[in-house]
Amino acid sequence: MPVYLVSSYNIHDYETYKTYPARIAPLISRYGGRALAMELNPEAIQGKPKNMHTIIEFPSEEAIQNLYNDPEYESVIYLRDISTSDCTMVIVKGFERGS
Repeated sequence: MPVYLVSSYNIHDYETYKTYPARIAPLISRYGGRALAMELNPEAIQGKPKNMHTIIEFPSEEAIQNLYNDPEYESVIYLRDISTSDCTMVIVKGFERGS
């Protein structure tokens, strides 16, 4: 059953941040991830949203944990950490579909 990594954060340094997507994409692929959605400055239905949101599908929760603990990820996450604030990342489990 697929699981989803849902991330939300505020980008405050777009110049630094613009290098992040190209650096993280190969790592996401390495662990079977697939970007499903990304939105800068989304329309809020309720509350005050952060200015960046992503949803990435992975084959398992273990795949997400393996990505997060990959030593190569440390240098990539640094780019996001210095260019964003208020980061939230959650794992959301998909529903089992009936036949």
